[in-house]
Amino acid sequence: MSHESRRTFIKHAGLATGSGLLLGGRTTLADEPTVGAGELRFERSVPVGRGYDLVVCGGGPAGCAAALAARREGLSVLLVEGQGQLGGMATSGLVSQWLGGRNEKGEWVVGGLFREIAQEAARRGYAALPELDPAQKYHPYGWLNWFIHGVPIDPYGVARLLDEKMERAGADVLLFTQAADVVVEGDRITHVVTFNKSGLAAVPARAVVDATGDADMAARSGCECIKGREEDYLMTPATLEFHVSHVNREKLTRYIEEQRDPKLREKIKKLRERGIWTFPYEIFICTQLMEPDTFYVNTIRLVGVDGTDGRSVTEGMIRGREEVEKLFGILREHIPGFEGAQLKAVAPLLGIRETRRIVADSVMTVEDLSRGEEFADTIGFSMYGWDLPDVKRPSEQPFADDSRSGYKYKVKKGLSTPLPLKVMIPRPIRNLICPGRAVSVERQVLGPVRVMAPCMAMGEAAGVAARAVVADGVSFSQVDIDRLRQRLRQVGAIVDENGLPEIKPRVDQT
Repeated sequence: MSHESRRTFIKHAGLATGSGLLLGGRTTLADEPTVGAGELRFERSVPVGRGYDLVVCGGGPAGCAAALAARREGLSVLLVEGQGQLGGMATSGLVSQWLGGRNEKGEWVVGGLFREIAQEAARRGYAALPELDPAQKYHPYGWLNWFIHGVPIDPYGVARLLDEKMERAGADVLLFTQAADVVVEGDRITHVVTFNKSGLAAVPARAVVDATGDADMAARSGCECIKGREEDYLMTPATLEFHVSHVNREKLTRYIEEQRDPKLREKIKKLRERGIWTFPYEIFICTQLMEPDTFYVNTIRLVGVDGTDGRSVTEGMIRGREEVEKLFGILREHIPGFEGAQLKAVAPLLGIRETRRIVADSVMTVEDLSRGEEFADTIGFSMYGWDLPDVKRPSEQPFADDSRSGYKYKVKKGLSTPLPLKVMIPRPIRNLICPGRAVSVERQVLGPVRVMAPCMAMGEAAGVAARAVVADGVSFSQVDIDRLRQRLRQVGAIVDENGLPEIKPRVDQT
């Protein structure tokens, strides 16, 4: 439905939405593949609910941070989340380790709400803050010592903590609710259309945060987006996480030390030669969670899944559970330490690493980082590697492997990546911002910016910036950057290079 037809129908009938997604047949949402025969236009009047200064679509790390930050700035906030709990992939997806917020020494690279929530979770026994042990070559919280910058969490505990923080902040939350569509007038979103068991509703909004991770609201409001690789639109593989209990940690650690490879590539090669390992990937990744004998396994790689396509996600989920069952059997039979292991939980949410990226007025590139580009609108940093598995060969990370990358830049490890505000602002919608992995970056830059701690940093900045959009009537691109950065400093965020424990990001040319 065009923006003009939306405006006309709103004027005469109250509200029109692109709500064909509720039908069993063809829908008319942006960039959905053609299926079935023909099209059906579906219009109806929808009740208009209470209005909010800010509607946040998506209750993952970026969305939760945006909602909390905006409430603390005095805005009325509605947070809409499709799952039954907040936290996104950390809780519903069982990717139960916050990455990208600390360096290998345990020093904070992401401050503000991420540090606040991580420390509060640790005090309540919902998270661990591992410290470096120079005498220990392999660390159970991440195998290699340099990997212990992650923050392992208890999914239920963190979900409960986020419930409480939203309640204390005064943010309204709708769980089991989809942000289904938007109503656009001119260059602004006027309503977010939600759908849950109560039916359709239109929520008036003065500003919108698209924290869906997939730029759903940006795409549905007509913003320019790109999906996957530019040459073929393929995306990095999805995953399905699972948790395993009753693992003999000491035995597993000794075995990994003997193998001299925490990803067990040689072991997997031998299992493949025997016809036991038949997966299209040759790596094993697991790290310890809160309990000493409990680990989360991040090994499954599901090639060809499109996280913006309902049928593809469904097929990926079913295939993922099949692979979990088979992989768990292999672990128990062939990997020392897993003999008595029990399958504790399998994520009910597929782990999607990449879908749409918005196209903003500025696109942060690898070359920008290689030149040591300084961004005047930096609102945070990420301390994570260039981790973006190959779209067809999931065990390989082309950009981190100089011989296959095709790039003339080599990434320096252990350096932070800046997060500019401008890469979160889609065009042409003035009151919409997209923190998280849907930002406007060259595809390979997704590696360090897509993980949860930097997503929280971006979300917090988006929530603080929303105050100016609402109070002053400006667009997100017109927000006073100096004032925004100063406010972020006041609330404990790290926005300056001289506030970092590491030197500025750099990529050497080869």
